[in-house]
Amino acid sequence: MVRRKNVQDYEISDEFWNKIKALLPLSKPKKKAGRPRKDDKRILSGIFYLLRTGCQWKSLPRFYGAPSTVHDRFQEWQKAGLFETMWKAGLLEYDNKKGLEWEWQAIDGAMTKAPLG
Repeated sequence: MVRRKNVQDYEISDEFWNKIKALLPLSKPKKKAGRPRKDDKRILSGIFYLLRTGCQWKSLPRFYGAPSTVHDRFQEWQKAGLFETMWKAGLLEYDNKKGLEWEWQAIDGAMTKAPLG
């Protein structure tokens, strides 16, 4: 029997969250009263869920919040440079633990036409 993953299986760990929550930009103060801001950890988990599964924004499970809210927060954080900052912090942590050869790096890739496309 194959076990299907449920939404909670994609939650980011507390260990990872504790490392990156300090990197989050401060939220903008609200101009008017309304719903409270959705939990940043759940929103980030929703963004990672979308990236890992490849689903569309509108297909994002409501567990993470409204797709428009998750998308808005993604755009807000992207403009603030959060994901680049996370990437750099991850590289530095890996360098401290395992070591990186900074003097020589290479990137490889391939672009091909889709079969039957």
